[in-house]
Amino acid sequence: MSVRSLLGNRLRSVAGQVFVLQVAIVVLLAAGALLSLLLQSRHDSDREARNRSVAVAQSVAHSLGLQDALKTPDPSALLQPLAETTRKAAGVDFVVVMDTNGIRYSHPQPDRIGKRFVGTIEPSLAGQVHTESVQGPLGKEIQAVVPVTAADGRVVALVSAGLTVKNVTGVVDRQLPVILLAIATGLALATGGTALISRRLRRQTHGLGTEEMTRMYEHHDAVLHAVREGVLITDGDGRLRLANDEAKRLLDLPEDAEGRSVGNVPGLNRRMADLLLSGRVATDEVLETGDRLLVVNQRPTHPGGRRQEGAVVTIRDSTEMQVLTSRADTARRRLKLLYDAGGEVGTTLDVVRTAEELAAVAVPRFADFVTVDLADSVLDGDEPGAGADMRRTAVSGIRSDHPLYPRGWLIDFLPSTPQARGYGTGEAELVQDLADAPGWHAQDPPRARAIVDYGIHSLIVAPLRARGVVLGVVNFWRSQKPEPFDEDELSLAEELVARAAVSMDNARRYTREHALAETLQRSLLPRALPEQSAVDVAHFYLPAQSGVGGDWFDVIPLPGSRVALVVGDVVGHGLHAAATMGRLRTAVHNFSSLDLPPDEILARLDDLVQRIDRDGAADDLDGGVLGATCLYAVYDPVSQRCTMARAGHLPPLVVAPDGTTDIVDLPAGPPLGLGGIPFETAELYLAEGSQLVLYTDGLIEERTRDIGEGLELLRAALSHPDRDPAESCRAVLDLLLPARPTDDVALLIARTRTLGADRVAEWDMPFQPSAVAAMRSVAVKQLDEWGLSELGFTTELILSELVTNALRYGSEPVRVRLLHARTLTCEVWDGSNTAPHPRYAATTDEGGRGLFLVAQVSDQWGTRYTPDGKVIWAEQSLPDTPGAGGPSPTAFLDLEPL
Repeated sequence: MSVRSLLGNRLRSVAGQVFVLQVAIVVLLAAGALLSLLLQSRHDSDREARNRSVAVAQSVAHSLGLQDALKTPDPSALLQPLAETTRKAAGVDFVVVMDTNGIRYSHPQPDRIGKRFVGTIEPSLAGQVHTESVQGPLGKEIQAVVPVTAADGRVVALVSAGLTVKNVTGVVDRQLPVILLAIATGLALATGGTALISRRLRRQTHGLGTEEMTRMYEHHDAVLHAVREGVLITDGDGRLRLANDEAKRLLDLPEDAEGRSVGNVPGLNRRMADLLLSGRVATDEVLETGDRLLVVNQRPTHPGGRRQEGAVVTIRDSTEMQVLTSRADTARRRLKLLYDAGGEVGTTLDVVRTAEELAAVAVPRFADFVTVDLADSVLDGDEPGAGADMRRTAVSGIRSDHPLYPRGWLIDFLPSTPQARGYGTGEAELVQDLADAPGWHAQDPPRARAIVDYGIHSLIVAPLRARGVVLGVVNFWRSQKPEPFDEDELSLAEELVARAAVSMDNARRYTREHALAETLQRSLLPRALPEQSAVDVAHFYLPAQSGVGGDWFDVIPLPGSRVALVVGDVVGHGLHAAATMGRLRTAVHNFSSLDLPPDEILARLDDLVQRIDRDGAADDLDGGVLGATCLYAVYDPVSQRCTMARAGHLPPLVVAPDGTTDIVDLPAGPPLGLGGIPFETAELYLAEGSQLVLYTDGLIEERTRDIGEGLELLRAALSHPDRDPAESCRAVLDLLLPARPTDDVALLIARTRTLGADRVAEWDMPFQPSAVAAMRSVAVKQLDEWGLSELGFTTELILSELVTNALRYGSEPVRVRLLHARTLTCEVWDGSNTAPHPRYAATTDEGGRGLFLVAQVSDQWGTRYTPDGKVIWAEQSLPDTPGAGGPSPTAFLDLEPL
């Protein structure tokens, strides 16, 4: 283990690493030399093989008797022995003589004679010598092809000679041992020399590793060169051993000062030389050297590890520190201005307020007066138009008696003004001397003279540019400081305005979007709740900060003094969600007019949302609606029963008259748009004065709390039965409403009323025509008791027609009910599901006019279905109701008025 540790330490030292590096370099060089020699040998052998092939082929081509042999009837008989003799004598692997078509006359393998030569002969047919490497009969071959020319220059035959690659490679292989021996010898000598050098280096570096050496160098470099402080080191003989660049600069030392005696260094101040020669301890002593005030610290040391004492001296220039401190303070103030602007400008999404914040943050820290001029259309949230007509939106200054254009002034800047140029080009402009700015003076000469006389002498105009659009310009005016604005301040103004421009553009875009959203919201949500006698209602709606969303609520009067309470939520925000909400709200109103049960209304809404989804996906409008929830409840003040169903919405709460607050156990149902799953209803009895609370998730859910905690807070806020709905609504909002809601908030609180027995008259009627007259009689008597005698005639007419229809087309049992509430409602119940339809009766028809008369004399009428049959109802306005007094009962008779 100790040997391994010692070896590891040596390898970690600089000497060890240098040794390893040098050995690695020698090995790489040896390997490179070997590879180079091998490649060179192979190249030389290949070149030698090509040259030999050309020489042998040319010798054969120019041999005597070759052309005569070609003319004999059997050239191969003469040429084959000649070629083989030449091949063996020349040391090549083959000599082939062929005709101009490439048909061999000779070959080392006799069976190849008479066959076509493998290789390229076209260049040789043109009279050229051609060498190449091919895959021939003997394997991979290097061959040369030369032409045999007649006396007239014609090519009459071709000769090819060559060697196989394996024979060429064999030459290199025979040279390889010699090469390896030479390289091994060189490697051994280089490694030995490297070991000697590394040993000496280890002694000189004391076995330090690279990290220690690097750290020492970095510390040395940081102390001597990186710090803005002069450093001097002297030895015990009073010689200057070291002076860094900063010390030479501060003391005006020559480049060759190091090594000299302190007393003989040219230019060194006498007091500084005396201090260095004394070797005493000095702490923050101030010495004046020329025009500099130097702060000097000196401590004794032992330079070079020798016994005699020397000193280390540090020098700081307090004069430059003052300048640097001033610059740093200026930079700090500017950074503080930009930082404050980031927090103080754009706190609201209001264009005017943002302009005022920008003007206020720059006075007086940057300018004495600041004015902000915006394109008039920007104030309305629109894109800025062409031209330089701008409205002064904000003015801030150190005094209020300035002659600048006041706030609200519409200014048409001339093209010669820096404001018009900045608005047109988007580039900031510096006017150092307003007294010498004729283009600016041309805008309003009297006012320009007043501004200059007031003392305002310099101006920076910076355009408010965001997302490639110039919204206006910001003017920075200087009066108190005598020096004008400079280029650095121009850059600061550009950066300040650039940051504010983003907030300004956000405010402009928000103003536009908010106006659109508010318009859409006002058109989609109920402006005022309708009159009804079943519940007292308080409501609240607040869109999210990001814009109007898809939450909605509704109170819908239903026949029989009943009321429908609705709350819903479309997932998402923006115009698309709001528009979808409007479609769903309209659909709820239409379905409610059919007087369907809550579960059937939700089923129809579910179908509608599915169609909206499909249409949205087909039109690629955000992929359709992502989802919607809804809760629909119907309260009957006569029976005090409330029937409700929900589609993925949060359950309602019921506050009993004694203050008990319960969450209704209502089946959740799937959100709208899923389809295929039926909705379930629940029915509960509500005592008079109970409060039914409907809400959306934006009220109880936020990032700091979950739904369960929100429900408990809602329950606690509602557990006060003495409050009316409006007070309960305020209490809930005070406790639960987030400061900046991230989702829409909708709240609907309804306190139930009852329609007492003194307001309800109900009779079971025998299923026979003779009972109609008796029913009219008791109904008129009841109207007299209620003080509604004026409605006696029309009520008799309505009851006669409705009861007759029930007896003729319906089935038992038949029941009649009169409700005296906001209106007078006549209801006829029977056990049939057949709905009546009004029709136009012919002149000769004896019947068919009953429902037509009912529709004419009543305000409205209709049919609703019950589990046991149907109810046909008709409503009439009470005599003291404004606008009451429908058509005269005699208006439908052919009688002349008296």
